[in-house]
Amino acid sequence: MNKPNHHLFVCGSFRANGSPAGACAKKQSLAIVQHLQEEVDTRALPGVIVSMTGCLNCCVNGPVVIDYPSGHWYKGVTEDAADAILDAIENNTVAEEYLLP
Repeated sequence: MNKPNHHLFVCGSFRANGSPAGACAKKQSLAIVQHLQEEVDTRALPGVIVSMTGCLNCCVNGPVVIDYPSGHWYKGVTEDAADAILDAIENNTVAEEYLLP
């Protein structure tokens, strides 16, 4: 595997002690991971990978997605927001309406 250009980390709401923080998981973050992966595959986006993380401690803004290495943190990610994030990656722009301030 080559180093990815974009590694999308999706909050999975689990803290280090194993307890769920809840916000992102309750807001369907697992479905967001699945949707992102399907879209990456469908769009055949080279250099984009998707992973689920533990809690990112931004519960009020969840589900949260981080685009690494760009450093963009996206909040309230739905399937529509995920599509906008991938559109931005394809167009070498940023999905500004979903950025976490």
